[in-house]
Amino acid sequence: MGLLTIKDSRLAGMTLLADDFIDYYMPRANGDFVKIYLYLLRSVHRQDFNPTLSSLADVFSCTEKDVLRALRYWQQAGLLNLSYRGKERELEKIELLPIQPSLQKTQYVPEEPSERKPPEPPEKKTAPAQISSARAKELKDNEDVRQILFFTEQYIGHPLSATDMRRILYFYDVLHFPVDLIDYLVEYCVSRGGRNMNYIEKVGLAWNDEKLTTVQAAKEYSSSWKDRYFAIFRAFGIRNRNPIPDEIKMMDKWLKEYAMPMDLIREAASRTIRQTGQPSFSYADRILSDWNKAGVHTPDDIQKLDSAYRQSHASSEAGNTALSQKRPGREPAKSSTRFNENFHQRDYDFDRLEQELLLNQQSETPD
Repeated sequence: MGLLTIKDSRLAGMTLLADDFIDYYMPRANGDFVKIYLYLLRSVHRQDFNPTLSSLADVFSCTEKDVLRALRYWQQAGLLNLSYRGKERELEKIELLPIQPSLQKTQYVPEEPSERKPPEPPEKKTAPAQISSARAKELKDNEDVRQILFFTEQYIGHPLSATDMRRILYFYDVLHFPVDLIDYLVEYCVSRGGRNMNYIEKVGLAWNDEKLTTVQAAKEYSSSWKDRYFAIFRAFGIRNRNPIPDEIKMMDKWLKEYAMPMDLIREAASRTIRQTGQPSFSYADRILSDWNKAGVHTPDDIQKLDSAYRQSHASSEAGNTALSQKRPGREPAKSSTRFNENFHQRDYDFDRLEQELLLNQQSETPD
């Protein structure tokens, strides 16, 4: 291939990018992280630009958590400095730092932050997602809001509390769910027995993580997972009912968090039935959790794990037997029973005993 000629015809309104960033930082960084960093460079000179995590997430069609991961990555790389405010450590300031000349070729650029590490700032996982009371009052006359609250109450069968209102409106005001998507969210959850707001919130946040923005996308997503749920149910021999929320929670963990293939989940279900005689999700969860910790992802991995267990078990039994036999002062085990050990056998002269019996009888006969 021939060489490419790149001509720079830019005039005003340029964003400067250090060559060292392109040479040493960009090749190792996640592509989305690079885009967010470039956008910050572009935005720093815009006087009318006051970004928030939410607005940045909207620009890149991602979540606020994705934006925070990118910012923390560049902070660890030494290109950003992040400042927080308050006890909840809300992100307040992003400072762009120059690349240090002495570190240009040796600068350590961290790998993408692991999802298993605690986020910074810390998130309160137990706190429900909801808008403020003041914001709820501002929205009370909104026609869309009244429609959302009306249909939600109709589906769940009772009036919403003030907290429940703020939680359901979080999807509308913060996550920007369309009205029809919120309507379908509540309908979907209630149809599966989940009438409480905790369950509705969990499903809605999962949809947001999957970037579902339309009812059609949610239906397709729900249908694909529904097929997997019922495939697992069939593996347990369950055919006459729908999954309950606790079962869905465990199946989601197996499928999403553990990324277990269906054939391994079926094997876990089969082992559960053999051991317990019933479709115990908690027992299967222990099996799959152990497999996940052991890095099991294929049937061959299961066979290797089973083989290693059998060998370890056999070695343990052999070791115990050898230790018992070699213990000082202990005689080898005898095959005799406790009866034989306690009863001392004797040799009897039956002819002599018969003569003594006859003599006794004659002496007792009256004259």
